[in-house]
Amino acid sequence: MSFNVKFWLKLSLVNLLIVAMLGVLMRYKIGFDFPYFSQKNIQHAHSHFAFAGWITQALYVLMIHFVIKKNQLLDTKNYKRIIVANLVCSYGMLFSFSYQGYSVLSIILSTITIVIACFFAFFYFKDLEKIDASPSKSWFKAALLFNIISSIGTFYLAYIMASRNFNEHWYLASVYFYLHFQYNGFFIFTCLGLFFSECNVIFPLFKYDKVFFKLLFISFIPAYFLSTLWAKLPIWLYVIVVIAAFIQVIAWIKIIKAIKIALKAGTTLNKFQTYLFLFVGISFTIKLLLQLGSTIPVLSDLAFGFRPIVIAYLHLVLLAVISLFILSYLYTFKLIAVNRLTTVAFSFFVVGVFLNELVLAIQGVAAFGYIVVKYVNEILFGVSLILLLGALLIVLSQSKKK
Repeated sequence: MSFNVKFWLKLSLVNLLIVAMLGVLMRYKIGFDFPYFSQKNIQHAHSHFAFAGWITQALYVLMIHFVIKKNQLLDTKNYKRIIVANLVCSYGMLFSFSYQGYSVLSIILSTITIVIACFFAFFYFKDLEKIDASPSKSWFKAALLFNIISSIGTFYLAYIMASRNFNEHWYLASVYFYLHFQYNGFFIFTCLGLFFSECNVIFPLFKYDKVFFKLLFISFIPAYFLSTLWAKLPIWLYVIVVIAAFIQVIAWIKIIKAIKIALKAGTTLNKFQTYLFLFVGISFTIKLLLQLGSTIPVLSDLAFGFRPIVIAYLHLVLLAVISLFILSYLYTFKLIAVNRLTTVAFSFFVVGVFLNELVLAIQGVAAFGYIVVKYVNEILFGVSLILLLGALLIVLSQSKKK
């Protein structure tokens, strides 16, 4: 049974378009009068579908593509079933969360996605053992492990709701546990695994060092507590968290240095591809510096005390780093149709991401001084339309004949 990588990736791009549509709907409801749909339900549908239907679906397909390239005789029937099951659950959550919010159906579907993740990890670990040594193997194994561990946060949230024993600190700790192991763990480790799998293609003289993985791996779990600094951690744990934040910055500096050395011998990237990856790299650098800055108690209290800052940070990671990395990877290695419209579409989307972060950052900084930015909701709605246009053009570019 053959696995059509390009078909599944095109379908993932359609899912990105749906995520953008939900984003526009939420922004419209905030800025204008629109009584239909519950904002909270749409928000849940947006986040769950973005995680499962767009990012997880795309990363699963790209990981499958990696092992197929390494083993042409690979039996992919189990992967096809997993991808279909994940897609069905994603659309199920899209409609159930939109209509009912957290309900029996939406909880069952989100639970099934966890079971799917376990099956995917089981088959993928077995297939990784059948291929030759690759630096990506460690990144993918860690990513899948973190994906499964993230479910602990989900199950604890379910326990809190079922027992009705609500504790705000434990609730927030569970939410951040899930988010940390998802986007800092599963998503970012998978993206780095994909990057290092093709690094020698775009930087012919790039020298991979195992210390890249070791540093990020050992600092990953302590870095979770960067999300719980509001809980007044004991001093010994706080010191470990600060060290973890520094280690992540050091690891990233080492990766950048290795790329700079390789760049002296040239790169196969064209200008537009270079700009795409540069944007992702700068965004990831900002993310790590913000993490490090959050270890300062005053800044941490401010960051967690203002919703616009939290939203800006989440969008920085999920849009500017992870989503744009996936799109840049697809574009650069021609896993989707690349034509003039694709380039225009990507340009719109990148501009939308940049403006979204800029406006959210201005709103967040203004919130520190309790300053209300005029027409910020209307501006963010306009920015969400740019993102929607970019996503729509990306999808349309895939049906355009050469």
